[in-house]
Amino acid sequence: MERATQQQLLSRMQELEAENAALKEDILIFERLIPVTGQDSVARIENFRVSREALSRYRYRLLLAFQSAQRGAVFRGGYRVVAEYRVAGGAVQRELFPERSAEDVEIRHFFRREGVIDLPENAELISVEARLLQGGKLLASRTVNL
Repeated sequence: MERATQQQLLSRMQELEAENAALKEDILIFERLIPVTGQDSVARIENFRVSREALSRYRYRLLLAFQSAQRGAVFRGGYRVVAEYRVAGGAVQRELFPERSAEDVEIRHFFRREGVIDLPENAELISVEARLLQGGKLLASRTVNL
């Protein structure tokens, strides 16, 4: 019984440490969103993560941020997520389209999206890239190599 209680406490402690780390990361994100006097408006990929959910399924989490020099300004642009994987010895790139079109995003402060990457059977994910676009022009990209 004592061992079971220790295991539960250890498990709960690990959960709380992970939650604490996530909250610290969120605080840093919000601190970076505070406008600096005289700074131009900036749109960027603030955070991009990919984690494995199952054998051939991955989940991505994307956070886009817009720091405006003017109050009430809005960023209009888009994003793309591109997965590169290896199947049958060859590399394949596949663009994952969000539920909106690639040029239909408005960001006042930040924009969060999650999605799922389902790979064909026996495929190996190599990398996933997030791209921030405006008017068809690439503003920023971030790649997660696996």
